[in-house]
Amino acid sequence: MNNKIKLAVAGAVLSAASVANAGIIIPAGDWTMDINGNVNAFATWTDADKTKGTAVDGGLATTRDADGESNTQEINTGLLPAWLGFTGTTRQNDVDVSFTISFQPNVSDNGAAGDDLTPKNRQAFVTFGDKSWGTVKLGKDLGIFGGQAILNDMTLLGVGAGASAISGAKTTLGGIGTGYIYPAWKGQIAYTTPNMNGFQATIGITNPNQGATQNNGALASAATDLYQDRYGVEGQAMYSWTGDVAGKVWASFASYDVTGYVDTGVTDSYTADVYDIGATITSGNASLTGYYYNGDGVGTTLMHAQGAYANTTTGKFDKRDSDGGYIQATYVIPTGTKLGVAYGVSNLDNANAADSAGALLDKNERWTVGAYHPLTKHLNLVAEYNKVEAEGQVSSNKNESDHFSLGAILFF
Repeated sequence: MNNKIKLAVAGAVLSAASVANAGIIIPAGDWTMDINGNVNAFATWTDADKTKGTAVDGGLATTRDADGESNTQEINTGLLPAWLGFTGTTRQNDVDVSFTISFQPNVSDNGAAGDDLTPKNRQAFVTFGDKSWGTVKLGKDLGIFGGQAILNDMTLLGVGAGASAISGAKTTLGGIGTGYIYPAWKGQIAYTTPNMNGFQATIGITNPNQGATQNNGALASAATDLYQDRYGVEGQAMYSWTGDVAGKVWASFASYDVTGYVDTGVTDSYTADVYDIGATITSGNASLTGYYYNGDGVGTTLMHAQGAYANTTTGKFDKRDSDGGYIQATYVIPTGTKLGVAYGVSNLDNANAADSAGALLDKNERWTVGAYHPLTKHLNLVAEYNKVEAEGQVSSNKNESDHFSLGAILFF
């Protein structure tokens, strides 16, 4: 890693896809082992404004607790959890073979003994292929759709949205739900083409039951699970280039068939589809990223969350449209500090007139101002301010919160 650590480095930690982010290299017979990861922790101060109207269902702004307390503090990881990854690579019978297994321990816990939270296990996959015909991946890794949205988000090195009134959470949200849908960590079988003069494409199937409970809260919780009738299908195409003005453009999509309970004993199915497009352009010390997504039945923040309205009158699901995106600009000043500003929004449309009568979310917005300073080759100091606003379909329902964080992230 160079001294001006770029956001792509954090992306490499997530995807284990970049040799440039090699960590501790150990030759082991036919294999080469790469031990890599990060440790990060932040002190975050949150100030929640008084809720206007009713708390927004699906809003990401922190709300005051039951006692009306507005100011809270926490020590926690940011968007990235602490990370320990193991990647082994070898070449056998003219095939490049690799495996990756990673663990994500906690740096904080609100339990009495500090041992309540269990670690995450986000990666366990194998790849095989050759630069002449491409690569096949099998196992659990970052989702294909929306992956570039999170990997190019500057809050990947910091906190973003999601700092809460409860200390010791596993991670924050960064720009998830305020500019893009979380790609999540999914079982998948995917094929990636060779790099053809900067162009590369990926297509894959994903674990079919990647989803959340949903709808308008009309049913008992036991009857609101969503089930998927086929594998999810996700894909991405990306073109990258170098030069005085370097960058990349990408587009991705996802499609799922979803079945759930509309009413007691009544089920219905629908197709959830989403696509996105984004670009990052870098010239000298300046970088600009723009991203947009548009979906039908996919919901907001998490895939399928609030994606449809259970219409008990018709016995059908009425899908909700959603869209959003973010724009961010960064600049590296002579000290090596990267300064950045970003705005992101995620919109959710109601499905019908009845759907807008409650506290359903209309949009989540986030403003971020951040400074990311490379104290050493591997250690970054981070300061961020985030303002998060949630507005309901009923415009009088609003939540707002301010978040200030200081911390550090170490890559190895």
